[in-house]
Amino acid sequence: MGIKSKAASVTFDHVTKIYGEHVTAVDDVSFVVEAGKLVTLLGPSGCGKTTTLRMIAGLEMANTGRVLIGDQDVTILPATDRDVSMVFQSYALFPHMTVGENVAYGLNVSGMAKDEAKSRAEDGLKLVGLSGYGARLPSELSGGQQQRVAVARALVLEPQVLLFDEPLSNLDAKLRRQVREEIRDIQKNLGLTAVYVTHDQEEALAVSDRIIVMNNAVIAQEGTPRDLYEKPADLFVADFIGDANLVDVQIKSVSGELAEVEMASLQLSLPHRGLKSGAAHAAIRPESFLVSTDQSSEGISGTIGKAVYLGNHMEYLITTDLGDLFVVASDVVNTISPQTGVKVTLASHGVTLVGN
Repeated sequence: MGIKSKAASVTFDHVTKIYGEHVTAVDDVSFVVEAGKLVTLLGPSGCGKTTTLRMIAGLEMANTGRVLIGDQDVTILPATDRDVSMVFQSYALFPHMTVGENVAYGLNVSGMAKDEAKSRAEDGLKLVGLSGYGARLPSELSGGQQQRVAVARALVLEPQVLLFDEPLSNLDAKLRRQVREEIRDIQKNLGLTAVYVTHDQEEALAVSDRIIVMNNAVIAQEGTPRDLYEKPADLFVADFIGDANLVDVQIKSVSGELAEVEMASLQLSLPHRGLKSGAAHAAIRPESFLVSTDQSSEGISGTIGKAVYLGNHMEYLITTDLGDLFVVASDVVNTISPQTGVKVTLASHGVTLVGN
């Protein structure tokens, strides 16, 4: 039989959610999640991402605007009438039920015959790598296994949209990486439409087809993981997606697509991205710095403040005229000691002009 996908798109059309009289949780937000894609809502606590997810689920109702699943307007439909399933941060498994009973629970409640529900539950457990675990209790499983049971319970309902609310935040770092890869593989193999909420930018970059970055109840930027990392729209996105060094620069002139930029003693040509001549900012990724101990070489003068060995890379804090720079270097053999004078230049990637 197997688990099938009934993937449908999700559309937000000028949706606003206000709590009480003054708290705007989501402010005139519009976006489309294409059928069969995984889109992540990313942002700091209180930005509106979880409220947005709950409005897709029908656990919150929009004050204005429309929510569509496929071609159906579900704006005022309760959660019970929407064909969506949610995977929660807390797993939300019934402790007195076996793993198999937990996975089959939604099917049994919907009136499916017990034998068919049991068979579908076994298919779900096989899909998440837990064949043969059906007779165990949740307490006999690890945290990662419990979360996979929660995913199986959602999958067997064959929803049009699968929702993930901070699903990995209760797991340790190694398990988070493993389970996020499993979730992504299942989503792609089944062609599921998934909306995923997290505040962890690395997690978002790893699992998403597209990312919607939210800040203060609005969308700050939407795009592919690479778009957001390499072409952040503003200072907030640059700082939130990955570690960015935000430095002051001067745009000397603009010609065609490029701006001539002065960054301390460096002269650069960068895409102007709509900015005019004058004071501006640049976002520089930590891995985009080139550091040399040759004091006769060109570059920005600096001094190593901290040097941290992290196995497969080094992290340096370098004091310069641009301020303190956070630098990641792949060379863990020829490391540079604190208090060493260095010259800093830039690679041809990872340097972007950004607006305020």
